[in-house]
Amino acid sequence: MADVQKTPPAGILSGRAIVTIIGADRVGIIAGIAAVIAEANVNILDISQSVIREFFTMIMMVDLGGATVSFDELSDRLARKGAELSVRVEIQREEIFKAMHRI
Repeated sequence: MADVQKTPPAGILSGRAIVTIIGADRVGIIAGIAAVIAEANVNILDISQSVIREFFTMIMMVDLGGATVSFDELSDRLARKGAELSVRVEIQREEIFKAMHRI
């Protein structure tokens, strides 16, 4: 029997996550990353972005509640898009991010 993969229903994930993007500034970074997030039906809740000389940094808080892909698949898609754009993209669940950045 063939191995058939079905598209998971919206809402397979819950909670929020933090997406970080770091690299050289160039046209299309925000558009490219936002497109990957939108294609997964993930909502961007907040964005903080800064360019210092030629260095680009951005942090997004996203709501995973309507996601149509697994967390690992979203992470892989973001990493691939980051490689295309020559930036590093990482996503962490909010609780992990908070635990790692506790003062």
